[in-house]
Amino acid sequence: MVQKRQTHSMSSIADNIGSVTRRIQKATLAAGREPGSVSLLAVSKTRPPEDLRAAVTAGQTAFGENYLQEALDKIEALRDLPDLEWHFIGPIQSNKTRQIAESFAWVHSVDRLKIARRLSEQRPEGLPPLNICLQVNINDEASKSGCTLDQLPDLVAAIGELPNLRLRGLMAIPDPDQPEGELRLSFRRLANALNALKQQHPDAGPLDTLSMGMSGDMDLAIAEGATWVRVGTALFGARPPKQAQG
Repeated sequence: MVQKRQTHSMSSIADNIGSVTRRIQKATLAAGREPGSVSLLAVSKTRPPEDLRAAVTAGQTAFGENYLQEALDKIEALRDLPDLEWHFIGPIQSNKTRQIAESFAWVHSVDRLKIARRLSEQRPEGLPPLNICLQVNINDEASKSGCTLDQLPDLVAAIGELPNLRLRGLMAIPDPDQPEGELRLSFRRLANALNALKQQHPDAGPLDTLSMGMSGDMDLAIAEGATWVRVGTALFGARPPKQAQG
């Protein structure tokens, strides 16, 4: 019985990945964008390693984690799988930067210079520069992490001096309770901010990335220029109750 449930889980995760991939392709085409210009980041927080293995079997290799200790446990459990790309997407405490710098290829949630400095200083020699996105609090919500749009230019200029970081772009988690028109405008504001930074800071980094859009709003985000969509529920089903995480 247990084996049967696992098999069903694997096949449903594979089916979901196929469905979400087709949805991304359709939205990319509808937006008049290049096929393949939007990548799927599987948000795997609270999911067991077996779920990630099922996703890998279906061709998914990029995984986003919010909780450091849980992520480190999974990275270790899945070390036998080649070519997995780990993205840290949660709030970052100063005392967690070393392990993030050592273990991840991407960090989407850098929101202040102190964190960026520590990630650069603690990135091990021999690893390529750490890809980072700056998290923007696009709707100025008190409960959300992120810098303001006004703070971006100075932050980008300062991060350009850090040797072990590669500034890829911006990330945001807009208020999902906005009307659709307002949500679309939030995504557009982030895209406009990225374009402005490219003009102001042509040497700051590739600035080729917009990490925005989740299960419920990825189509809108793709229409406004998302290059990574962060999807959990639509791949893995409803999330189990959250437990205290490190």
